[in-house]
Amino acid sequence: MKFLNKLFRTEMGEDETGLTESSEETNSVEGELALDVFQTKDDLVIKSTMAGVKPEDLDITIADDQVVIRGERKQEEETKGEDYLVQECYWGSFYRAFDLPVEVDVDKAIADIKDGILTLTIPKASRSRTKKVKIRQMEE
Repeated sequence: MKFLNKLFRTEMGEDETGLTESSEETNSVEGELALDVFQTKDDLVIKSTMAGVKPEDLDITIADDQVVIRGERKQEEETKGEDYLVQECYWGSFYRAFDLPVEVDVDKAIADIKDGILTLTIPKASRSRTKKVKIRQMEE
């Protein structure tokens, strides 16, 4: 159990003594955003929890074959580190890039936030699945 506690403290920014890293060091690290990605017949859908994130603090870019979601979850009130009994919520900037598995129509992408859930819907590029090829007669 001591090992798990030490591992958890290390991941949370604490050293062996139980002290947290200075805020200057912790603020330079971006959190990684958790995603759910699935596809329907026509769309690629990306969902992520965005509790406490305002739309103006969120930036979504779709370029080439990648989606990049970047933002910041801001704390409304300052609390001193020594006043915390438990601190598990992530506050600060976050970033996530996801390689798209299919071609998409970036011009028709839609992003909505409802009940703290971001839903990004990107239509798949429409392509004809069959194509008739005309055969030319070559003269000898």
